[in-house]
Amino acid sequence: MAVLRTVDLHRQFTVGETVVRAVDGIDLTVGEGEFVSVMGPSGCGKSTLLHLLGGLDRPTSGEIHLGEVRVDRLKEAAWARLRRRRIGFVFQDYNLIDDLSARDNLELPAVFAGASPRQARDRAGDLLDQLGIGAKAGALPPQLSGGERQRVAIGRALVNEPDLLLADEPTGALDSRATTEVLQILGRLHEAGQAIVLVTHDPRVATTADRLLTMRDGQVVDETPLGGRRTALALGDLLER
Repeated sequence: MAVLRTVDLHRQFTVGETVVRAVDGIDLTVGEGEFVSVMGPSGCGKSTLLHLLGGLDRPTSGEIHLGEVRVDRLKEAAWARLRRRRIGFVFQDYNLIDDLSARDNLELPAVFAGASPRQARDRAGDLLDQLGIGAKAGALPPQLSGGERQRVAIGRALVNEPDLLLADEPTGALDSRATTEVLQILGRLHEAGQAIVLVTHDPRVATTADRLLTMRDGQVVDETPLGGRRTALALGDLLER
């Protein structure tokens, strides 16, 4: 079954007298455990597409289905509740709360989604250990490196065991070593069956997926099957040299 499906998806903006077709008729299906990357030049609409998929923006027209639920017709409160439970987000600039510890940044969305404080703490601790930063659980985000902050952000995205992980330029602010670490984490998540949609401008990052979509002027102009997990491992080895 498809984790995500869009039908003739559009998002238009009006700038003065000009209509900007940021997303212009996209049909997309993401299967269970599939890793899809979206690449294209700045302004092509890839981040707008990701925001539509995650409910951070509303389409002008078209359909978005999350599993068996058509979500584009949901009221905002219902969409927000569903989003908290079934979608995880990773952003280029981390979007962490600087006044909360790494552990608290993971616990908060778990509690909002209905977990008890004990459950939230246990999940947060387990995830931070799995991501290799359990020793930094009490640190504030400004005390962490860029790669460590992105690991915390990935943990936060996973704390509610989402059906779909959306990543918007997750390595854009990282050096080569931290990029390798994040790609390896995404590769392990993919191997474990996590469905992922990743937006990037970097061809090295884009080719870690099962399938690459190339966007231009709001449309998908090319679709390329890739090597997935094996490509991710090979790229990680290359960047570490």
